[in-house]
Amino acid sequence: MSGSGMVIGIDVGTSSTKGVLVAGDGAIIATAVRGHDVQTPRPGHVEMDAELWWGEAVSIVWELLAAHPGEVTAVGVSGMGPCVVLTGDAGLPLRPGILYGVDTRATAQIARLTAQLGGPDVIRERTGSALSTQSVGPKLAWVAEHEPEVWRAARRLFMPASWLGWRLTGAYYLDQHSASQCTPMYDAAAQAWHEPWAADLAGSVALPPLVWPGDVIGGVTPAAAAETGLRQGTPVVAGTIDAWSEAVSVGAQRLGDLMLMYGTTMFLVHTTDVRNTSPVLWGTTGAFPGTRNLAAGMATSGAITSWLHDLLGAPGYPRLLEEARESGPGARGLLMLPYFAGERTPIADPHARGVIAGLTVGHTRGDLYRAVLEATAFGVRHNIEAIEAAGGTIERIVAVGGGTQGGLWAQIVTDVTGREQLIPEKTIGASYGAAFLASNTTDVGTWNPVVERISPDPGAAAVYDERYQLYLDLYPATADISHRLAAGTESTGGTP
Repeated sequence: MSGSGMVIGIDVGTSSTKGVLVAGDGAIIATAVRGHDVQTPRPGHVEMDAELWWGEAVSIVWELLAAHPGEVTAVGVSGMGPCVVLTGDAGLPLRPGILYGVDTRATAQIARLTAQLGGPDVIRERTGSALSTQSVGPKLAWVAEHEPEVWRAARRLFMPASWLGWRLTGAYYLDQHSASQCTPMYDAAAQAWHEPWAADLAGSVALPPLVWPGDVIGGVTPAAAAETGLRQGTPVVAGTIDAWSEAVSVGAQRLGDLMLMYGTTMFLVHTTDVRNTSPVLWGTTGAFPGTRNLAAGMATSGAITSWLHDLLGAPGYPRLLEEARESGPGARGLLMLPYFAGERTPIADPHARGVIAGLTVGHTRGDLYRAVLEATAFGVRHNIEAIEAAGGTIERIVAVGGGTQGGLWAQIVTDVTGREQLIPEKTIGASYGAAFLASNTTDVGTWNPVVERISPDPGAAAVYDERYQLYLDLYPATADISHRLAAGTESTGGTP
């Protein structure tokens, strides 16, 4: 690989696949995006076709190469996760890929495996995390129980990033970080598959060899070169799960860093060099050797802003943001729980539901939109407090993602948490992190320097401290009703 050449980064996300062509100095030459939708065949089931990812990646590479012909010295790949893509010996998908924690189908398997393996504390000590909807193992168990024909034919396990790597090179692999989210099949201390539990859950699936993000997994095959237009033999570099690749893209993998990703969901990654564990967070292997992470993730964030925008027939996000700004701290008495698709951390409740409290006929769409932004900010604060309670020491917060644009959302999060946020020059996301891993650059700060600091507004602190306590009280006060409503929806086959 050469620092003077161009590299391509590709990332498969929940709502789109993105690609970026980057020069050796980190300058973005061209970008390409292909939007897509998840499939929700049943309540709690969230899936996507792996062949779609490959088709989008091929299309994106052709577009990038057409925009700026020249030598591509390496390709990096990342993607959402942890996901479950099962294939046969030939590597052809046997069913749609099962997505990460937003897919809540395996609750029964989570309960059964937790009891079978000795309880959440035993599992967390071995793997870094308790079993949750984010875990791969229970989803494999679900397939084995509910789709036995698929399970009998399954031989290989992929995630979106490793699936693209496989299609490009024919290499079967998984990166260490992604493997650390294959709970309970990974030994966090040994950083290897935990054979006793892995053998029981994987069955006839041969678990992939493990590599580190940034490792070259192989060269582009003749077949992939013909499909993509890439030069045969071009090195392909292992990436990792998108949130971690996004942290790489902004240099937020230093010890003490917290990466805050504003996207369809909200994700937080705190980097340390020791194994901290928590019953309400995910303890994982870091993106680089010698690092560990405490991670948290909300089930929705940008997804709610999109839902409300479309529901209200709003005249665009800039206008909504201006109306929300006019509403002011506290959204004129509105308080929302952002659990519109259940919640991951720190409450781990797939049956939680969204709540809007305090509505009157005098409220406006600006108030509602402000309440959405504040609800996600309260969720961020809840997760930050959980990270610190688990032993994390947050020295700086680096923000990334589309939600950092426009200023208001990031300012609200800063005001609610009382923490400064750093905004880097480029917030394009995980595809840029994948490109960085594909380069031979060692310091992402030279690629992507910090250009903005968002400081807390002292005048908003009192309002938000009071509202945050109400936010913490609102969930237990409404959880039983939400669970009963969720059960009724699921029993009638409605949309959760």
